[in-house]
Amino acid sequence: MYHGVMDSGFQVLAVDDDAEILRFVGGGLERAGMRAHLARSVSEAEDILRVEAIDIIVLDLMMPGEDGLSFCKRHRATSAIPVIMLTALADDVDRIVGLEIGADDYLGKPFNTRELVARIKAVMRRGAVGGKDAVAPSQSQALRFGSYRFVPEEMSLTRSDGEPVHLTSGEFALLKAFVDNAPRILSRDALLDLSRGENTHAFDRSIDSQISRLRSKIEDDPREPTLIKTVRNLGYAFSAKVIRDGG
Repeated sequence: MYHGVMDSGFQVLAVDDDAEILRFVGGGLERAGMRAHLARSVSEAEDILRVEAIDIIVLDLMMPGEDGLSFCKRHRATSAIPVIMLTALADDVDRIVGLEIGADDYLGKPFNTRELVARIKAVMRRGAVGGKDAVAPSQSQALRFGSYRFVPEEMSLTRSDGEPVHLTSGEFALLKAFVDNAPRILSRDALLDLSRGENTHAFDRSIDSQISRLRSKIEDDPREPTLIKTVRNLGYAFSAKVIRDGG
């Protein structure tokens, strides 16, 4: 099922098996000037993703057939399109699991569409792939640290052999906060402010979890990190030397 709403704004894929919720979400996105693509199952969502330039996915956690967690995990393995997960569950464990498998934000049901729109804008401001304000490659500043090449404006992180590292938009924002402030020690609160801004209330108990996920992707041995160091009782510091890439 596909519904196109308006001709401007972010293209949002909303996935929920509840038709009423989809109509509710679609109407809110329309009023905010966004374009909605609505799917009632994972298979419908995948059909849309194959043909539409989706900027962000709003995904229900619990659905018949393949659920949101399973789909998010598969999606995150090959794509950096950000994901906001919806759930009727209040358990913090579910929120943390969603974050650990790649969700960029979490919103509990019931919710109002103004909050959803605000969350979408906050995630996209963190530089999500497909954002309308992305900087052109010619304007981007490439940085190097360790064996990596990092272009924040393009949300590009590659290894020395050219292999891309797939990070969520939240992980990119966290890495950028570290790189921009290296080698300063950053408290958890500072990292939340730098990487999530006004939306910090959503995940302020999960920054350690996201750092663990980031380490698992960029450290040679996440158990003995050499890039992102833990500073006991103070926070974290990015210890690698960061240099501008002249090439």
